Amino acid sequence: MITNFLLDNSALVPMVSLLIAVVCVGVGYSLLRIRSVKRRHLILWTLVMLSVVPVVALTLVPTPNRLDYVACAVQFSVPTLTSVEPLANLALFFPPVFFAALATRRPVLMLAAGAGLSAGIEAVQALVPAIGRACDTNDWEMNTVGAILAVLLASGTIVLANRTGRQDGGR
Repeated sequence: MITNFLLDNSALVPMVSLLIAVVCVGVGYSLLRIRSVKRRHLILWTLVMLSVVPVVALTLVPTPNRLDYVACAVQFSVPTLTSVEPLANLALFFPPVFFAALATRRPVLMLAAGAGLSAGIEAVQALVPAIGRACDTNDWEMNTVGAILAVLLASGTIVLANRTGRQDGGR
């Protein structure tokens, strides 16, 4: 269902992916400017949890297509602006990893967590055919690329927020 929607509206996928990144950076920067660390962490972790919901819904919720075999497609490809599913996988992992990197200020650790979560999801898809989902190394690759982009932009957002905070006198 989601794949069909994405394929029918493939021209929107690159724009929506970029919009997700821009909105995350804007929201993240605004949150880093909040003086109350406790409040900032609460909001950031809430955003992490909310952004994990679509990850679980789109990867682990059973589908009507019950598989009778255990399989994993092994392929690695480079996405293009017209490759819908890889771009969607890239965008899927961006928000949770981005907000977790801001919340922890440990981007490398959150990159590892994002790549590990994606590998775990693919393993579940491969080992539990009853959920009707197929494992694909391309999905893991694109989720990890999304996590890499997320930590790069999170690191830049942290640096920018720290610089502007010092220029404002800590506001």
